[in-house]
Amino acid sequence: MPTRKATRKRSTAIDPGATVDEYLARVPADARAALAKLRAIIKRAAPQATEGISYQVPMFKQNGKPLVSFGAAKAHCAFYCMSPEVLRAHAAELKDYETGKGSIRFAANKPLPAALVTKLVKARIAEVEKG
Repeated sequence: MPTRKATRKRSTAIDPGATVDEYLARVPADARAALAKLRAIIKRAAPQATEGISYQVPMFKQNGKPLVSFGAAKAHCAFYCMSPEVLRAHAAELKDYETGKGSIRFAANKPLPAALVTKLVKARIAEVEKG
C-alpha cells in the first residue's frame, strides 16, 4: 500500500518582516483603497510614529509602543485603536460602527471619517505618552 505524503497548505499570512505596502498588495482592491486612506490619515495625525507589521497587520508605534493598527478581513476592514478607554470616551461618535474591546469594524466602501480617525489617533498618542 503506497504511503501518502502529508502536504502543507501554503500560508497566506504575511511575514512579520514584510512591509505595509506588501500587506496592502495582498488585500482586495476595495479594502486596499480604504486602508491606504486610513494609513495616510494616521501618518498625518501621528507624524512621529513608525510603521511596520506586527501580529500580521500594519501597526504604528509611538516611541516604540503600540499606537494603532489596521487590517482587512473577509467581510470588513478594521481600525485597531488598542484602547477600550479611548473607544469609551468616543462612544457617541462610534455608535454607527461595530466595535470590539479596542477595534472598530467598517465596510471598505464606507471608510471611517478622517476627523474621527484623527481624534482617535491623537487620543492614543496622549494615552501612550502618559504611560
